[in-house]
Amino acid sequence: MTAPAVVEVPTGLRRWFIVHFVADWAFALPLFFAPEAFLGALGWTVVDPATARAVAAALVGIGTQSLLDRNAGLESFRTMLSLKVMWSAVACLGLAWTGLTGGPPMVWALFAVFLAFNVLWTAYFLKLRARVSTVK
Repeated sequence: MTAPAVVEVPTGLRRWFIVHFVADWAFALPLFFAPEAFLGALGWTVVDPATARAVAAALVGIGTQSLLDRNAGLESFRTMLSLKVMWSAVACLGLAWTGLTGGPPMVWALFAVFLAFNVLWTAYFLKLRARVSTVK
């Protein structure tokens, strides 16, 4: 009897989790500590600091978990990828809506960042799902 095949997490995905941690924290810190100044510099004329800090908290949580899980097993990656796909997809919808209803031009740059991450996370999610289904 042979041992079941082990599905490895791609090294590139592990590296992207570290990049994601850095990106989330780079945006979250000024958003948390100076939301009015940071978002004002990006073109927002009205800023709700509580909402900005709540978004910063989500970025810190997701980014930190990415760093903590960078050496985890397959199931942790699958769970995190599900979260990242949902988070980035809904963020894209919200940013596009804001851009289409008069938000500042920077909304489209943020939309592009979230869209790029969504494409990346979705591709890895589907790749891992395909690997698992071929092993079963």
